Amino acid sequence: MVIQAPKPEQLAEIAHGFGLRLSDDEARSFAGLIGGSVPSYNRLDELAEPSLPVNYPRTSGRRPAPEENPYNAWAWRCEIEGAGSGPLSGKRVGIKDNVCVAGVPYMNGCRVIEGYVPEVDATVVTRILDAGGTIVGKTACEDLCFSGASHTSKPVPIKNPHRPTHSAGGSSGGSAAALAAGECEMALGGDQGGSIRIPGSWCGVYGLKATHGLVPYTGVMPIELTIDHCGPMANTVEDVARLLSAIAGADGLDPRQGNVRTQDYLQDLGRGASGLKLAVVREGFGRPDSEDVTDAKVRAAIDRLKGAGASVTEVSIPMHLDGYHIWTAIIVEGSTELMIKGDGFGYSGEGHYVTSLRDAYARGWRSSPNDMSETVKMVMLLGEYMHRFYHGRYYAKAQNLRRALRAAYDAPLADHDLLVMPTIPFRATPIPPADCSHADYVTIALNMVGNTCPFDVSGHPAMTVPCAHVDDLPVGMMLIGRRFDEATVLRAAAAFEALGDWRAF
Repeated sequence: MVIQAPKPEQLAEIAHGFGLRLSDDEARSFAGLIGGSVPSYNRLDELAEPSLPVNYPRTSGRRPAPEENPYNAWAWRCEIEGAGSGPLSGKRVGIKDNVCVAGVPYMNGCRVIEGYVPEVDATVVTRILDAGGTIVGKTACEDLCFSGASHTSKPVPIKNPHRPTHSAGGSSGGSAAALAAGECEMALGGDQGGSIRIPGSWCGVYGLKATHGLVPYTGVMPIELTIDHCGPMANTVEDVARLLSAIAGADGLDPRQGNVRTQDYLQDLGRGASGLKLAVVREGFGRPDSEDVTDAKVRAAIDRLKGAGASVTEVSIPMHLDGYHIWTAIIVEGSTELMIKGDGFGYSGEGHYVTSLRDAYARGWRSSPNDMSETVKMVMLLGEYMHRFYHGRYYAKAQNLRRALRAAYDAPLADHDLLVMPTIPFRATPIPPADCSHADYVTIALNMVGNTCPFDVSGHPAMTVPCAHVDDLPVGMMLIGRRFDEATVLRAAAAFEALGDWRAF
């Protein structure tokens, strides 16, 4: 495209928005000065942009028919064969629809991006294919991933295979539902407030939010750089470990990644629970919204690990209850600036920008903002209100408090291997009717993150482990480890898995 030099009247309008007063002469002068920068932008259009590799042939696939998608778990079906051999050989993998897969339509659960087709593979997609996995589709997700339930996904809600009238959880609900229905062995999820662990808990599958930065986010649509996580979900602990092994590690393109440390995630899976030191976090139980049966089933699961040789101590971490409040300021204000006003990718971060996705999303939401979900609209309104009238003060304070929250968890982890609590204080809730009130629509989408979201802020690895089944609804136990010690989290999850079928507990 050819960049047009700004006209004086356009600059006067922009100046007014900043509270500046320009005379006509000043506006003409600035127009002339700014016009001198336009050739730089036109030159950028002539330069070839570095891209991400696309190494495996594929077709675009198809939108699944209703009869082959009973739980609305799939946004799109395809079949992309990876390398002929590797640690993921023979594994069917679902890719959450906020992750770019070249040539396959992308929607991120939101109508404003519908019709966009990426030309790149996200780093995690390339790594899955290099490891021999077969990508079998894009799993449905919540509208821009801004819901912990599964009713904001467009065009239809995602259903829980255990009880189809109930939520699959969000925002990675399609990944969890496809796994629970046996339609794939592994899937990718994303987690900014619990979006791997919530659907994992409610659908009875394993989901790991790894340490912040361990898994590259390159080619995945961001929400807020400091709490963005991508991670593995599966029906077995071993498959979670195998998928993590394939996707973990720095790629040199993601500003979230600093001193990333990987481990052998498979080597300790058979060691059992003997010798593990578990710290049961008092504040994770008995919350105002806790179900008695959920608390009881998680405590019974902890007792099973104790019977298998783990030592168990109860600890108090009062700041865990403040984690939600710290997270709220970060996600509300940060995502408004990055995901909304920054058109998905924002500014000032070194790394790879998916230019085509940014452009498609910007054109979509700015031309049709009313097509965004009510949860996103609420965040936009609150985030901009806080920006205009409080100037980012609380975002800055919350980011500073991140260090205190991390230290609060690190303290008991200095003497224990893991923290333990319920993943979600209650089991899956009914999908709200289409004519529910506006307040109910939003509240039901966001009311379950109290135990999960603090660990998006602190960056610790946290995994949901299915531990019981009550009235056809799963219960999840959450294991939290030291940063970059996913191997111990996986060891404990495998130890519990080996104690028997969680559906009978």
